[in-house]
Amino acid sequence: MSDLFLVRHGETEWSRTGRHTGRTDVPLTERGREEARGLAPLIRSHRIGAAFVSPSQRARETAELIGVPDARIDADLREWDYGGYEGVTTVEIQRTRPGWFLFADGVTPGPPDHPGETPEQVGERADRMLAKVDAAFAETEGVVLLVAHGHLLRVLTARRLGLPPSQGALFQLATGTLCRLGTEHGRPVIAGWNVRSAAR
Repeated sequence: MSDLFLVRHGETEWSRTGRHTGRTDVPLTERGREEARGLAPLIRSHRIGAAFVSPSQRARETAELIGVPDARIDADLREWDYGGYEGVTTVEIQRTRPGWFLFADGVTPGPPDHPGETPEQVGERADRMLAKVDAAFAETEGVVLLVAHGHLLRVLTARRLGLPPSQGALFQLATGTLCRLGTEHGRPVIAGWNVRSAAR
């Protein structure tokens, strides 16, 4: 089995200021575009067998800038639905919920179209995505690439390693970076994390 590559989209204004960005379709900043372009040489040096991308414009533009414009859009790669915490920072949330932590406590309900997700629900989406990844590995040779979002990819990493969704908290993930999940003796491992272009 080849490696699973994870790319978090480049910087947005909301990611720069720490606002929870789930369903809000915020564009990349110019710095975010530079981050994505910087990953292109790292991606080009590998054969991509299959690529999937979140529906969000910040992820789709990142996929284009890293040289994978034909990545398949998959809704299971969308970011955590933050419900009532959409657009709110952790500092602001903790003013009324001291000690609040997303991976342990989840979110408050939002409007009907954005009700929010529990860590377990995000984990279920990650598991569905990983089943598609494994199917792609069976059908093609080369790396499977996912372009998506920080919290979703952290949960997906935890699930790939056999950990509960809440353990995504262990994997800090910066914007515009590449992570590599591989295997050692048949078991999933982290082979690279928060990798940026050597030029940056």
